[in-house]
Order: sequence, then C-alpha cells, then structure tokens
Amino acid sequence: MSQARYGQDTERTYDRAGFGAPVRRGDRPAIVVVDLTRGFTEDRFPSGADLTEVVGATSDLIEAGRPAGVPVVFTTIAYTAAEATGDAVTWLHKARGMRALVEGSEEVTIDPRLPHGARDHVIAKKGASAFFGTTLASLLTGLGRDTVLVCGATTSGCVRATAVDAVQSGFSVLVPRECVGDRAAGPHEANLFDIQAKYGDVIGLEDAIAYLSALPGQAS
Repeated sequence: MSQARYGQDTERTYDRAGFGAPVRRGDRPAIVVVDLTRGFTEDRFPSGADLTEVVGATSDLIEAGRPAGVPVVFTTIAYTAAEATGDAVTWLHKARGMRALVEGSEEVTIDPRLPHGARDHVIAKKGASAFFGTTLASLLTGLGRDTVLVCGATTSGCVRATAVDAVQSGFSVLVPRECVGDRAAGPHEANLFDIQAKYGDVIGLEDAIAYLSALPGQAS
C-alpha cells in the first residue's frame, strides 16, 4: 500500500508488517449508509458538521447501484427519552452531545437530500457500529451479499466501527473516500489510514461507481 502522505517511516513500518493488501471484491455488494442523519450532516446541530459534499457523493453512489439492484441500508442512532436522559447507555456518559439524538427528533431523520425510498432498509442503533446489537449481519446474509460499501459519518467513529465489524462478519469492505466525513480533518484522515491498512480498501468515488456500474443487472 502507499501511505506516503503519513511519512516514509510509517509506510515502511506498515509494509513490513504486511498490512494494506487489496480486498476481494465480490459481485453482490450492498451499500451501508451510516448515520447520514440531520444531526450529523447539518452544522446547525451541536453533533453535526456540514457534510453536503458527503451527502452528494453518497447519493451518486446509491444511484449508480440502482440499475443492478444493489440494496441500500441506512442506519440512524436514536435513543428513547429514558435512554437520552438516564444512565442506561454508558456511551452517553462519554459522548454527552449524543443525548440530543432522541427518537422522533429532527436530528435522527435521514438527510432528505439522500435518495431514500421504500425499497431501502433502515436500521436504528444505539452504539457506534451498525452491526452491534442490530440485525445488519443477518440482513446482509439474507440478501446474499458478499461485499459492503460503507458510507457515512463519522469516519473516526461509526464508520470505522462499522468497517471493523463488517470484515469481522465476513464481508469485504470498500470505503469510498468522498462518501465519508467527520467533524475535523485529523481524525478523518487518521481513520481512513487505519481502515486502508487493516480492514478494507479506501477507494475513490469514481472507482466505486465503476465497480457498481460493471455489475450484471440483478434483483435485490
């Protein structure tokens, strides 16, 4: 792999350790859109940032997969009022700003700029990974999927956690760089580096769209 942007010493260390080999790309992918909800994609919310470009790129990716019937799974973090105000969710003691993500609020609504329709799946979660405590793994297996394109927010949190759990669940992982975003550039870049080194391939949107466009037409 080439990680020269992080320095030659880092590149040599990771190459010596044998990290960064390309993943196997299957012919039955799914797109998992992690938490591109208004609480994360709009900077008017304390938990959010302006992810307009990420939303646009993810929309382009979804539309590229439609002709081949590539299934799309959207996730949202949503807490009950009791969870948001109480002590039951340990994560909320650390990430207190997440307490605003209450069921039924604007913050947990999927960004309306995304091409989200009745054919798409929606999973609500309480933690970082889209797999933890949800039916995502069984859903992808039931759909016969072998590869997951992970999009969404944030790169350093829920995207990375989802990528790790995806490969641990037996799926090849592709992360289109333009389709993920974070609140700050440093954590974003560091976690893309980590995903590329150990868990999946960080690729360009053009490459991802070409991959989907080359799939044979199929029903989801």
